[in-house]
Amino acid sequence: MDQLESMRLFVRVSELGSFAAVAHQLGVARSVVTRKVAGLEAKLGVKLIARSTRRLNLTSAGAAYLEKCREILNLLEIAETDIAEDRQVPRGPIRIGLPLIFGVRYLAPLLLEFCRRHPGVDLDMDFSDRRINLIEEGVDLSIRVTDYLGQREIARRLGTSRMVVVASSDYLAQHGEPKHPADLSAHECLGYTFSDNAAWQFLVDRQLRAFPVRGRIQANNGDVLMEAAVQGQGIAREPIFIAGPVLKSGKVREILAEFPIPELGVYAVLPGNRHIPHRVRTLVDFLAGRLSQDLPWNER
Repeated sequence: MDQLESMRLFVRVSELGSFAAVAHQLGVARSVVTRKVAGLEAKLGVKLIARSTRRLNLTSAGAAYLEKCREILNLLEIAETDIAEDRQVPRGPIRIGLPLIFGVRYLAPLLLEFCRRHPGVDLDMDFSDRRINLIEEGVDLSIRVTDYLGQREIARRLGTSRMVVVASSDYLAQHGEPKHPADLSAHECLGYTFSDNAAWQFLVDRQLRAFPVRGRIQANNGDVLMEAAVQGQGIAREPIFIAGPVLKSGKVREILAEFPIPELGVYAVLPGNRHIPHRVRTLVDFLAGRLSQDLPWNER
């Protein structure tokens, strides 16, 4: 068991490139990690990691051993998972990355329900809109609301969200209402930091086109941009799960509705280098079942 633990630490150090980062992630002293890896090297009689003042690099023996460690640890995970599946009892920790607004409003209640159903699962929820590296940060699952996934990302589509363009009546009365996406270049457009703020995409004559936009206000939070739109400071492009309640209140209204915007997908993104434990697959299946239904934020 001690060697397996050392192998796990070696894999983490190789992925993160730092003894200190692994120690911080696990909440242990750096010396614990270095001692375990050094003990593994002593047992094998070879250097696995070439240490320098700037960074860590795997030796040729270390690179070959890393692949074998991953295979062994994955087989061990599969064996443990198979036993758990036989008992049909998900157990163990799950660390999940969640988008801030969508996560708090819509996913948190579902996740708390999942915890009530499965008392053997320990759930660690990290709310942030930044795009995380699952492997480097030790995250088992990330829920991402996006219109783009990388080609190598392993993901399952759970649901969708419409996108809308909104503005307050005061803003439109003062600046005029754009009738075509090309008109947006003459308006204050509120920019979401984690997307392209130089151009917004619309379907025009069944073709996807990008139209240049500009604006003084940018933020990495959709609620802030919606408040700016309510105050008449510009035009916002928002997912309906943010805009819906404000539209219903009458504080803003939808514009350019005849020019559709590509919808966002709600995805479960998984680490690409490891076997997915039963507990994680159970959670993904649970969320897929809920988020594939008719959801209130997509109602027109």
